[in-house]
Amino acid sequence: MPATRGGRLVAGGAAVALVAALGWAVWPTPAPYTATEAVVTVRSGPDGAEPVALDTTFYLPAGASTGAPAPAVLLAHGFGGSKRSVAADAEELATQGYAVLAWTARGFGRSGGQIQLNDPDYEVRDAQRLLDWLAAQPQVRRDAAGDPRVGVVGGSYGGALALSLAGLDRRVDAVVPMITWNDLARAFLPQSAAGGPAQGVFKKAWAASFFGRGSETVGPVGDGAGPDAASGADVPDAAAGLPEPAGRRADPACGRFAPALCAIYQRLAVTGRADAEALARLRRASPAPLLGRINAPVLLVQGAGDTLFPLAEADANFRAIHADGTPVRVAWHTGGHDAGPGPTSDTDRIKALTGQWLGHYVKRELAAPPASFTWSRVAGFAIGERGLVATGYHVDDYPGLTGQGAAALAVAGPPRPVANPPAGLPAGISSLPGLGAVAALSGVGDAVTADIAGQHATFDSEPLTEPIDAVGAPRVTIRAASPTGEAVLFVKIHDVDPSGRASLPGGQVAPVRLTGLPTNIGAARPVEVTLPAIVHRFEAGHHARITIATTDQAYAVPVEPVTYTVGIGAADSAALTLPTLVGEPIATGAQIWLYVLVGLLVAVAIGVLVVVLLLGARRRRVAVTVEAPFEQTPLVVRGLRKEYPGGFVAVEGVDFTVERGQVVGLLGPNGAGKTTTLRVLMGLTRATAGDALVFGHRLGPGAPVLSRVGALVEGPGFLPHLSGVDNLSAYWHATGRPDDAAFFEEALDIAGLGDSVHRKVGTYSHGMKQRLAIAQAMLGLPDLLVLDEPTDGLDPPQIAAMRKVLRRYATDGRAVLVSSHLLAEVEQTCSHVIVVHKGAVVASGPVDDIVGDSPTTYFTVGDTAAAMAMFDKMAGVVSVAIDDTDNLVVDLGTVPRGAAVAALVRAGVRVERVVPRRRLEDAFLALVGEQTRGSGDR
Repeated sequence: MPATRGGRLVAGGAAVALVAALGWAVWPTPAPYTATEAVVTVRSGPDGAEPVALDTTFYLPAGASTGAPAPAVLLAHGFGGSKRSVAADAEELATQGYAVLAWTARGFGRSGGQIQLNDPDYEVRDAQRLLDWLAAQPQVRRDAAGDPRVGVVGGSYGGALALSLAGLDRRVDAVVPMITWNDLARAFLPQSAAGGPAQGVFKKAWAASFFGRGSETVGPVGDGAGPDAASGADVPDAAAGLPEPAGRRADPACGRFAPALCAIYQRLAVTGRADAEALARLRRASPAPLLGRINAPVLLVQGAGDTLFPLAEADANFRAIHADGTPVRVAWHTGGHDAGPGPTSDTDRIKALTGQWLGHYVKRELAAPPASFTWSRVAGFAIGERGLVATGYHVDDYPGLTGQGAAALAVAGPPRPVANPPAGLPAGISSLPGLGAVAALSGVGDAVTADIAGQHATFDSEPLTEPIDAVGAPRVTIRAASPTGEAVLFVKIHDVDPSGRASLPGGQVAPVRLTGLPTNIGAARPVEVTLPAIVHRFEAGHHARITIATTDQAYAVPVEPVTYTVGIGAADSAALTLPTLVGEPIATGAQIWLYVLVGLLVAVAIGVLVVVLLLGARRRRVAVTVEAPFEQTPLVVRGLRKEYPGGFVAVEGVDFTVERGQVVGLLGPNGAGKTTTLRVLMGLTRATAGDALVFGHRLGPGAPVLSRVGALVEGPGFLPHLSGVDNLSAYWHATGRPDDAAFFEEALDIAGLGDSVHRKVGTYSHGMKQRLAIAQAMLGLPDLLVLDEPTDGLDPPQIAAMRKVLRRYATDGRAVLVSSHLLAEVEQTCSHVIVVHKGAVVASGPVDDIVGDSPTTYFTVGDTAAAMAMFDKMAGVVSVAIDDTDNLVVDLGTVPRGAAVAALVRAGVRVERVVPRRRLEDAFLALVGEQTRGSGDR
């Protein structure tokens, strides 16, 4: 089904961890492959006679031949995408030795036909014909005539296709479906109440997004548009030999959907109720009826950040497949249709699982994968990891959605009236389809959710005395009364911190349709509600809150105004059950690196201790000038002044301190004195007045304590006729320190130059030299690292990696001082900042203290004029303007962002994005202004 707007609904984002390799720490040099594009015409339809032209690319690894055929992978894309959406994954698989066939599904991109929504007679039969095509290729390994050795991999829409294909065609050897569905009727009409009507509440926002993606490519054939910039898909082109789908222009409201499907959606969108034809068609488009026929081993990958296809869909797939004894494994990750691919450490984990699955069942070269269940949760923020870091866990057996244990919390509160407004507007927000990742990274996180006053009731627990790791589907009982005998409600669980800020784990909500209700709450019977499964830690001191609301922008609600009465449990209180699960942590590459580093540091420390003990008497005879109060402080700068001949004063009275564990940014406009300060610190020039201490030792040219300092100040300088690794070795020997005191392996890993470290430096680009220079500065793991513009010449991925390296480096008592003119990098990398202007320090301290809490916020909304009018009238708002991208730039003044979002929702304005303005720039300009000097000193 749909992927997300952050990656072609899943086309890019849903392949989330699509198949890379068999390990995640060291990647082999990619093997060459050939990629051949072709139009393959297959015959499908109920009678198997309807021709449809499919746009394909066949990736064949080098070395594959009739004498050495390669195992194959059939690679399906997400809804709204094309073969191009999975090209990177196909290339990755081809480098691993698989013959990969990627294709654009019927109704999308340059392929013909109409969208039939994974109908067994159409899309699934198309895929069967592609299996025939693979079996006919002499370079593809076969198990029998017409039977290729093949795994099927796909995300979302492609994942459901993979499952259905495996259920209908026993030639499939392994399946890896990702963030996909079990029953499309339940996914789009979910019902969370036990004993309620079978048909739940229509998930209108996701359905509209999905339908829009199927109709957006409408246009004349051969219009010269080329790739569709909005969708990332290919526009059909008559010149490519791909015929225009029949009826494509006849009804622009339906786009490339089959007319019968289009009519079903239109009825459903208008009424919010599915008729028998719609339910039957949605279930026909689901893997559920075919799962009992699957004999190929299945790795089910599902995302916890997914309001389209939540974890329950993978659970239902597991139970149906496992019941027949087919090998099946479940892996949950932090990504999904809302959350995108998730942190790098998490996608690496999924890549490893996928590679192991295909390597055993398709290549048949690896040991059998375990049946263990793995999951992960976001553990915090980390530089370079998409802003987040995830911790993975595993247990031997998959426990389902009920966990292995349970924590019962009492939630309480009296019954309350709640109103469903006319037409369901204004409506509360639980999640914005496909924008969960945007909200999480915007700085407001779950605060973008909002409930409307008078439309919801809350019931709280007592504060927790210890943390609870919830892994599974929470359960709670509610009561409701309605004058109409029916009610549509939305039940959700919030995590409320001690300050009162509430977050909604995963943006998940349980839609409930209740019938046969009494008019009086006293006569209402308790109804158990199973909330969507979550992976979330409720910290000690926080409390849980159950919210029962009448509206939600993501769902269809009754259009008639009505007031319900809702309550909790049977006597103003109820037990909220949180499923719990305790597993073994899975080490990441970063953690392994840290363990190795700690071990090396321990070894060095032991060696130093031995030397100290053996030479103690001699050391006592040596006169040491050290200021005891600063013996444990990496850097103290006092009254630093530098005057050049001619009277030019570069720095005057500079004072600052760098403590252990800090990454300190030295900021200032050109000519502020940054580089002069660093040159003095490195002993490259003498100060006119003042001094600098490193661990209590006064600095000066040639000072012995400089051996504890690593630096990159004057820019990278190497011998061009030597290789990168030889330059590092020559530098280390020049220091007079023994080879075993250098950390060459770690330094080369930091450089990230691969085999290029063995090339002559004279062939390096500036960026490569910069990376080698940074590795040289870190070669001895010095206690203080001083870097001047370390990201100069690096591309964005390398800059992101550098952030992580610097933050990781400032551990175990080490510290980093980094000078940069890139405010965004300093804000994301540094814990503290020093701002110099005209040779003097104008501000210093933690970044948060320097920055403050800027109220300026960007809003992307559906109705800009209405939003401006609302903000103009809102008390406390300082200013509102429109930038050149049609975003509102609002100085909220004293108005909290959450209150502003709620006000927009109440005004009926659709909120698409909320992003705090980058704040360090504001603070910097306020301190130094926008004029800079042109002395050339930085």
